Amino acid sequence: MIGGNVMPHILQDILIILLASYATLDNQGITIMNYWPVTVGLFAGLIMGDLPTAMTIAGTFQLMSLGVAGLGGASVPDYGLATIVGIYLSARTGAGLGAAVAVGLPVGLLTIQLDVLIKIINNFIAHKAQAYAHAKEFNKMRMINWLGPLFFGLKNFIPMILIVTVGPSAISALLKIIPKWLTNGLTIAGSMLPVVGIGMLMHYMPLKKYIWVLMIGFVMSAYLKVPILGVAIIGLALAIYTYQNLISASKKREVAAANNAGTTDDDEGDDYDE
Repeated sequence: MIGGNVMPHILQDILIILLASYATLDNQGITIMNYWPVTVGLFAGLIMGDLPTAMTIAGTFQLMSLGVAGLGGASVPDYGLATIVGIYLSARTGAGLGAAVAVGLPVGLLTIQLDVLIKIINNFIAHKAQAYAHAKEFNKMRMINWLGPLFFGLKNFIPMILIVTVGPSAISALLKIIPKWLTNGLTIAGSMLPVVGIGMLMHYMPLKKYIWVLMIGFVMSAYLKVPILGVAIIGLALAIYTYQNLISASKKREVAAANNAGTTDDDEGDDYDE
């Protein structure tokens, strides 16, 4: 029973390391499970036996990651790995949300440097594989191409195995000497960080045009206490309604343009006939 927290610790450690390694490979490949924090957080929570806490941590990192994308091969913080680290340490040490975020986020930021290093190495591997292909040495080409996924897997494997082997004891000792006011500060900071992600997302959205939708959602959530699922469903309905109106207006403009073009052609034809 995975969700009952009866799984041996050694098995949990192995599975959590494999999850972190597979997740980054899946993200670079066919993407079966996706690499969103809420997705990997679900599996990490099942492994560690504390799904509610896991999803709280995963939801926090998910909000932080909004508006962040590795476009054009750019390296971005690994919020998926940060989620797994935070969930693992929370389950092992009993740390709260603030401590989980405070520990998980630096690990996610560290992977930016590892990602850059691995992409540089893989660039040489790709050129070597290309040279083998030109030389028609296809067996060597296939063999060397396995190094690329291996290095990407190591990007998460190395930090995760360090966290598993020395992390819980170190974090437990650290939490014992950290004053209460600092722990409370970390909790508050962890609660505020998702606002940064939401702000980054809204920066790229037509917020000025649809500010009324944001205001409706805020009133429903803050004052009417509508659950987030209800707000999301109403938001989806408004999005569908707005999309349909835009499509309808676009079709009307096309018809009007076609009619105007036809009228112009008729007028020109009449002048010619005269």
